[in-house]
Amino acid sequence: MISPTTLFEWLNEITVTKTPPENFSEESWDKFNSYMVHRYLSMYIGYIDIVNYVQKINPTNKKQIYSIYREMIPKQKVWLKYIKSQTPKKNAELVEYVADYFECSLGEADHYIDILRETGVRSILWKMGIDEKEQNKLVKSL
Repeated sequence: MISPTTLFEWLNEITVTKTPPENFSEESWDKFNSYMVHRYLSMYIGYIDIVNYVQKINPTNKKQIYSIYREMIPKQKVWLKYIKSQTPKKNAELVEYVADYFECSLGEADHYIDILRETGVRSILWKMGIDEKEQNKLVKSL
């Protein structure tokens, strides 16, 4: 029995090794994460249509997902580059201050920060009694 344990071992099984699904142990299938396999395979432009088709299958049907990928993806070593978000994250403490001020969710506060920009956010922090040194630290990432 073969037992891949990491996501990258599973991706290697799908793209290069192509071992039949019955050769894996049950513990191995517990380590198979359908969501992450779909996500990584979709990073390669040649596999987007295949991934779009396969991700319509119930994610708990792991053997079927593996089998379809195994059959449809050509046997070749492929570099699956993970694409990260380019938008910088805001200071979590700043978002909490704005959420407290407006009595809203953190997501809404994040949008308010974009709208208010630095001067508006500084005004809110000043009204909340935050000193200038702390304000500079919080607003630094804007």
